[in-house]
Amino acid sequence: MRFTREEIIARLRGGLIVSCQAYPGEPMRDPRTMAQIARAAVIGGAAGIRLQGIADIREAADLDVPVIGLWKDGHDGVFITPTLGHARAVAEAGADIVALDGTRRPRPDGLSLAETIAGLRADHDVLVMADCGSLADAREAERAGADILGTTLSGYTGEREKTAGPDLELIGQIAAVCHAPIVAEGRIHSPADAAAALSAGAMAVCVGTAITHPTTITGWFVDAVRAER
Repeated sequence: MRFTREEIIARLRGGLIVSCQAYPGEPMRDPRTMAQIARAAVIGGAAGIRLQGIADIREAADLDVPVIGLWKDGHDGVFITPTLGHARAVAEAGADIVALDGTRRPRPDGLSLAETIAGLRADHDVLVMADCGSLADAREAERAGADILGTTLSGYTGEREKTAGPDLELIGQIAAVCHAPIVAEGRIHSPADAAAALSAGAMAVCVGTAITHPTTITGWFVDAVRAER
């Protein structure tokens, strides 16, 4: 482990985590490209990086900030690091924090979230970030042993409406009843959104699309220009 658990939390607290991901088939869907974007984000002041895919995590092994790794497998249901095998592979690739689906939905391998976390920790000294979709998810994930609670799946599991920006209400709800630190993630489109998420009770904020997905960012500007035209 490159950093102690205490060092990881201290480095992330009050900081910005940049998620460097590209969808399959996109021009930037290449591990080397994602690693280059990650390095640029670190130069810009990112406190941590979130990467998807074993090759991407390995490519960014030289980063001097905590790396949150995940492995997306599938498109529906539980697909963010969905099984214990996926979680172990992410840890072995060099992630300091393993992010996985932290909802109460059935997992493909039949294990509970608690069993998955325990199995991972039996072999790897890593932190676990549970990507949650509701307060009930967060409470259960904390009981299961998750070190960090993310709001990543808010609006995508059917338990909460999809907000236009970050789910500030959910952040506040989790902060009021859970002790594990919160990473606000999902629909943080501006610096003002990031500041609001911290004010609502998040330890750190994770921004992806608004920084690292040029296709979407270009679309925002194109829509605005067309509206004026």
